[in-house]
Amino acid sequence: MSDLPRKAVTRTAKLAALPLGIAGRATWGFGKRIVGESAELVGRELQQRTADQLFKVLGELKGGAMKFGQALSVFESALPEEVAGPYRAALTKLQEAAPPMPTRTVHAVLEERLGEGWHELFLEFEDKPAAAASIGQVHRGVWHDGREVAVKVQYPGAGEALLSDLNQLSRFSRLLGPLIPGMDIKPLITELKDRVSEELDYGLEAQAQQAHAEEFADDPDVIVPQVVHQSDQVLITEWIDGIPMSEIIADGSQEQRDRAGQLLARFLFSGPARTGLLHADPHPGNFRLLPGGPEGEDDWRLGVLDFGTVDRLPGGLPATIGESLRMTLDGEAETVYELLCEEGFVKETIELDPDAVLDYLLPIIEPAEVEEFTFTRGWMRSQAARIADPRSPAYQLAKQLNLPPSYLLIHRVTLSTIGVLCQLGATVRLREELEEWLPGFVPEDPADGEEALAEA
Repeated sequence: MSDLPRKAVTRTAKLAALPLGIAGRATWGFGKRIVGESAELVGRELQQRTADQLFKVLGELKGGAMKFGQALSVFESALPEEVAGPYRAALTKLQEAAPPMPTRTVHAVLEERLGEGWHELFLEFEDKPAAAASIGQVHRGVWHDGREVAVKVQYPGAGEALLSDLNQLSRFSRLLGPLIPGMDIKPLITELKDRVSEELDYGLEAQAQQAHAEEFADDPDVIVPQVVHQSDQVLITEWIDGIPMSEIIADGSQEQRDRAGQLLARFLFSGPARTGLLHADPHPGNFRLLPGGPEGEDDWRLGVLDFGTVDRLPGGLPATIGESLRMTLDGEAETVYELLCEEGFVKETIELDPDAVLDYLLPIIEPAEVEEFTFTRGWMRSQAARIADPRSPAYQLAKQLNLPPSYLLIHRVTLSTIGVLCQLGATVRLREELEEWLPGFVPEDPADGEEALAEA
């Protein structure tokens, strides 16, 4: 049995203690103000202490608390370093694998979901898990037709724990607001609850993975394992070997790094255009490099795993993203500002200087401005420092921007992918991928519209 449901009372108590602790620190801050310390100093110290407690609690829990922590991670660069530091430490804990289920529990789930004769479906089944995560673990096996397979088994009770955590967090979302000034937390938690419910549904995951597997079946650059069998709490897919992206980050050649980075960018932007789905968990553990690319065995393909979290985008990525990006590069400050207001990135109660918004965006989109760009940790740190320094105009402006819930996963995926590219130190022709796959980035040719009308 998983440890998630067994500790439900403890989990609820820890989460419920958060608002009391935050309220207590607010009183402490008021006292400091009375004795004459500056509002800015007290505010930052209060923010740091609040972050310490919040991230400590999230770090001790898995499930929905972990999901909330991961979603908050997209804002880390906007937080002062003394706040972001403890947060990064907590995130490291959040990424650790959950303790494996006992073998008897795995067998019980397989018997319940696949039938008493589940062993007969496999020529081989390894009891030792090949990987473990927040809501389940993966076992390696050989299906009865001889195919090597990955058998994903969900922890019993994982769903109740995930949704209970998020319900608890939503109850005091307003108290978390000071950590991310200007951001509406409650809609983000609501969006997370919807996504977590989907992640628990292996039927939806199977559909998303199979859609990608079929679309990329003959692709020379990307391989997605086919779905073999699916039932509640069990998902069986083809097994793929390859070099984990984490190993490329640690020890890969520059050629491998550049190829992995290019293919990662290509998959990020081409996936929604080709399938109407965005793979929303671009963690290095979900990617492999496999030999046998377009140039032969010495070339590389990208293997993509885990479609538990996807964003459904029937028309591909929103054209507003491509249009805003293009117009920012063209220096059209007023038009960009209007688009951001229309999409909810600037709340109706806020008024900003369009030129200041343009100045804020231009350094971030530098990789789209040139033919090829080398992503480095140093570049990422410089962007984070610019946005995280309370003395900088970028920090003050970032506090006033909002993230609409419909863009939560897109934003998270984009930042996470850029983070992986920087870990790789890859030189990538990003603009090439944007021109090929991102709606709105290339202006429409009036002649195309005339041809379409003529054909109609």
